[in-house]
Amino acid sequence: MSRFGVFLVAVIALNGCSLLDKMVYRIDIPQGNYLEQEDVDKLRIGMTAEQVVFVLGNPVAENSFDSDRWVYLYEMDPNSGEDYRKELVLTFNNKQLQGFEGDFDKPEDFDQPLDQ
Repeated sequence: MSRFGVFLVAVIALNGCSLLDKMVYRIDIPQGNYLEQEDVDKLRIGMTAEQVVFVLGNPVAENSFDSDRWVYLYEMDPNSGEDYRKELVLTFNNKQLQGFEGDFDKPEDFDQPLDQ
């Protein structure tokens, strides 16, 4: 077989692999806490840790070194399209919610405690 024939067979084989790769279905892989803005809007300064867990659930992982900082993270690695990532970081002081930061909009009433 000539060099051109070997080259042609190699190109067809490699092209077939990439075509086969696109035909194989791969599932979307969600990881973490899926949160929606309407759930985040229920947060208020001064909420206890138990109230936050009731509203949002437990955070993805507990931080052994800083139990006053909770990180809610959600990542989606879709089969097609762009990756999706949202993060919410809550800080506590004396087991009461004090701070809010991340990819979600801060609730309008966040700075108004629940008891008012």
